[in-house]
Amino acid sequence: MNCTHHACIFPWQQTVKDGVNEMIDRNRMVNEFIELVKIDSISLKEREMADTLKSKLESMGYSVYEDNAGQETGGETGNLICTIKGKTGIPAILLMAHMDTVVPGIGKKPRIEGNLIKTDGTTVLGGDDLAGVECILETIRVLKENNLEHGDVQVAFTIGEEIGLLGSKHLDYSKIYAQYGFVMDDGGPIGHVAVKAPSQNKIDITVKGKAAHAGVEPEKGINAIQIASEAISEMKLGRIDEETTANIGIIQGGQATNIICETVEMKAEARSRDEEKLEKQTEHMRECFEEAAEKFGGSVIFKSERMYPAFDIQETDEIVKILRKAAEKSGIELKLEATGGGSDTNIINGKGIQAVDISIGMDKVHSVEEQINIEDMVKAAEFLVSIVTSVE
Repeated sequence: MNCTHHACIFPWQQTVKDGVNEMIDRNRMVNEFIELVKIDSISLKEREMADTLKSKLESMGYSVYEDNAGQETGGETGNLICTIKGKTGIPAILLMAHMDTVVPGIGKKPRIEGNLIKTDGTTVLGGDDLAGVECILETIRVLKENNLEHGDVQVAFTIGEEIGLLGSKHLDYSKIYAQYGFVMDDGGPIGHVAVKAPSQNKIDITVKGKAAHAGVEPEKGINAIQIASEAISEMKLGRIDEETTANIGIIQGGQATNIICETVEMKAEARSRDEEKLEKQTEHMRECFEEAAEKFGGSVIFKSERMYPAFDIQETDEIVKILRKAAEKSGIELKLEATGGGSDTNIINGKGIQAVDISIGMDKVHSVEEQINIEDMVKAAEFLVSIVTSVE
């Protein structure tokens, strides 16, 4: 934007004066978000981010506890937990976002283009999930600055979410007593809330054949690649049904073209919001490998591990009533939806805390084209303030 007048206001600096949004300081949000994005915080390397967030919370007058999740996962820092006391008699809630970003995430250079915040195209932005972190920080400030009534608000900033939800899996739950959880880590328009998500099975497969010289005596070999190919060709993959997906993601094997391949290793997954369907799909994949191995005279090692549980929040659940009230208060259209992804929300629900995943407007995540609209981030903070003050 060209501007020669000293009082020129950029689009992201405009002040909105309607409802809760007049309490949100968008300039502060933009400046702080950019500050956070510039901090390198790839998974298990979140020490500087944790120290920065701890300092910010302490400067507001709150004490911060760091658990030992870092020691348990091989990371530089643990999760941060902060409890903001409120009015007694109101159920406590948990606000959660993760501190880590995916790669390429070193040396991020954010820039503002109109109402969008992007990078220079060589790294991710880190709006996943630093926009969620920023929405929580702004909400805490708004609650305090405006003396808004609320119950106890617990905040958890987790580590290692992007590499297996490690922080939430190792969170010190002895410190958490919240009844409801609101995880700020979803995409889509503001007001979109994930209330259903699948379980995931991580699957590791090793196919064993027999090595032989491919040119001299191939008859004496058993090709593990052929076994794997046969199995995969018979396998249902991709979208199985509305609730179920499956994928073979990594295949490794072979040494040279003149050697019959003896070993192939694969990494796969199956997901479903229905437990019976998940187990059926996993067993189907196992059977495909075992039948192919038997056909060619090889063998297979098939290992399946549950990574996280599904969750299914019902329309009649109290947390949905809170969301509806908050949406009405903030003038945001609420859309409850199912997602195929996993997040800290899955783990929190599995721990008995009814939780949902809320959109913060992040867009094109996990790519160097990642961006976020400033207005969306502001609206997400407005919605979160309304949520916190709608619990009663």
